[in-house]
Amino acid sequence: MFSTLRNAWKIPELRKKLLFTLLILVIYRLGNCITVPFVDVKILAETFDYYLSNTVLGLFNAMSGSAFSNATVFALSIQPYINASIIIQLLTIAIPSLERLQKEGGEEGRKKLEKITRYTTIGLGLVMGFAYWVMLKNYTNQGYAILGQSDFISAAVIILSFTAGSAFVMWLGEQITEFGIGNGISIILFANIISRLPSGISTMVTNVANGGLAWYVALLLLVGILALIVLIIFVTNSERRIPVQYAKRMVGRKMYGGQNTHLPIKVNMSGVLPIIFAQSIASLPATIAMFCGMSSSNSWYKYLFSPSSVIYAICYFLLIIAFSYFYATIQYNPVEISNNLQKNGGFIPGFRPGKPTANFISKVINKITFFGALYLGIVALLPIIVGDILKISNLSIGGTSVIIVVGVALETVAAMEAQMLMRHYKGFLE
Repeated sequence: MFSTLRNAWKIPELRKKLLFTLLILVIYRLGNCITVPFVDVKILAETFDYYLSNTVLGLFNAMSGSAFSNATVFALSIQPYINASIIIQLLTIAIPSLERLQKEGGEEGRKKLEKITRYTTIGLGLVMGFAYWVMLKNYTNQGYAILGQSDFISAAVIILSFTAGSAFVMWLGEQITEFGIGNGISIILFANIISRLPSGISTMVTNVANGGLAWYVALLLLVGILALIVLIIFVTNSERRIPVQYAKRMVGRKMYGGQNTHLPIKVNMSGVLPIIFAQSIASLPATIAMFCGMSSSNSWYKYLFSPSSVIYAICYFLLIIAFSYFYATIQYNPVEISNNLQKNGGFIPGFRPGKPTANFISKVINKITFFGALYLGIVALLPIIVGDILKISNLSIGGTSVIIVVGVALETVAAMEAQMLMRHYKGFLE
């Protein structure tokens, strides 16, 4: 990866794109330091650490680089855009007109879907901003209110600030995608997670210095993280290749086809989305309990809602598997793949075209999805188990963060290598 970065820096075009990406990230991080008016950030941070770190809001806070717990203008980060993209993607399956735009609309259809996604992002930003304002209004810490005033003007300023911030983050991500390196939204998410790394290292060093954490335990944690990164890289690059052979055919006086190729199916085809959705749903009971004023000291709450409970871990694991199969069903349609192979004169050796081929592809996808779901479940539960054993609460979202960071890093490096390959490619005339 470092050699790729060094080689890319030597190319003027790629160097400009890297500098542009860094400039956008600097602007984004500066926006994360600007808090909205009427909010006591110190009381909010204390309240968040005491009440809300183990709820679904803790996940939002990690994805925003701690901007959510500090009530900055970028507190909502890219969550509205991600949610809007997923909603539109699901609606393309349910609504025929959107499905036609996606499959038959071409470039114009893609632009219309992007416009719909942007408007949906603004709508979700208003809804999430209003929910955040309600939380700020209702929560207090030892009798101290988080909001200095809660009238209509303050509510409008806070909600519109959050909404404008989410729209601006969406625009920054699009600029990175168009003029920078890699996918802009993924790069911003990567920067958010990495920004929490110094504080995590500082906390670990402080715990070791104070005797709260043994040095050999900290060393084992670092080794475990490195081993987890190696596992994620291996599984991310792994794929099942189904052999495909194309029959020979005459077109005019030329013969086409006859080559052997393969149909690649990623082991982890759905990425980190099953973990994010599973964690959001598994944390909903704790979130609702907190909004209702229930205390985490209650024994029944601890056994049912706490991320360290067995029931939470089981539900979390089962939800990851369920969402993995759900996204595999959305991404791969065996019947459509079989029909496309048949139209292009391709077939899988040993299977007749049509329904037998579709059944075989479906069987392979189910097996690969099950293995990928187990991998995601293990990676997601390991930090929770280790954190429960070592009594370290901030490890609960570690698996999700590591998968996102490693995945975005691999994707960005692949994009740089592709651009360098295009630049050094020589035509047949040379």
